[in-house]
Amino acid sequence: MDKRLKHLNALRSFECAARHQSYSKAAKELFVSQAAISQQMRQLEQSIGIKLFVRNGRKMDLTQSGEKLYLSTNQAFTILVKGLNDIQSEGIAGNLTITSTHSYCALWLMPRLYKFSRLHPDINVKIVGSNHLENLTQSHIDLAIRFSDLKDKQLETKSGLTFVDLGQASVYPVCSPNLVKHMALDKPVDILKCWLVNIANSGRLGWTTWFKAAKVENYQDHKMWSEVSSGDLALSAVLSGHGVAMLSEDLFSNYIDVGSLVIPFDIEHPESFKRSLVFDPNSMKLARIDAFVQWMKAEHHDVL
Repeated sequence: MDKRLKHLNALRSFECAARHQSYSKAAKELFVSQAAISQQMRQLEQSIGIKLFVRNGRKMDLTQSGEKLYLSTNQAFTILVKGLNDIQSEGIAGNLTITSTHSYCALWLMPRLYKFSRLHPDINVKIVGSNHLENLTQSHIDLAIRFSDLKDKQLETKSGLTFVDLGQASVYPVCSPNLVKHMALDKPVDILKCWLVNIANSGRLGWTTWFKAAKVENYQDHKMWSEVSSGDLALSAVLSGHGVAMLSEDLFSNYIDVGSLVIPFDIEHPESFKRSLVFDPNSMKLARIDAFVQWMKAEHHDVL
């Protein structure tokens, strides 16, 4: 056996540091100190006589030789993990823990989950509502449903996770039908007669961008605002008749169907959410994950 393989632990640390382009992130993933990673990289470079990293501000950039070694180590560890999974992977029956935002879990996923349970009664699903990006490689979470305006491939390359595209969720203003009647909402500018519910930190998905798209002027002078921290709170407000909220169709579609809410002006927000299912491709629960992924794709296809 090649004597250089005695550095197998250092090569594992190298692959992690190269993937993150950071010693500190590698240390966090491997549960060791940053100093330990730094020392391992120095020893590895000295042992093979080749420079692998160069510091660039806070990043650790790979040299040309480092890039070649990263590709090899990444492929090698992927093959090794796949081999372990092949002999250890679990069957379709068992537990599956899924996370998404509180709003999506409560308003889209939970009302439909009974359908999945009917198809797969041997899969015990646990739902974890969280507005944080849970670490899927270090925590008890098996699959995440996430929303972003970034390209999935960029995220997938950096994280080592698998991203399955679920399409986009459009955003519209919504309110109660009584509000439309009593406030005489005939044209977009009339919306300024109402209380407007704003979700904190909504960024480009907020009201300002929609006002511009709808050609509503003088919106900067509007005084009647209610701010909430999440979509489910905004939905609760408009269901009670308190103003108009800008919400993703995932959160309000059921209420449109039964007539509890309406879209006063059929002007879609210029920005939209990109939905993704995210999971660790090395998970031993891939059979369960695939069952849920296929169900989610079918559900969103039916909605579309």
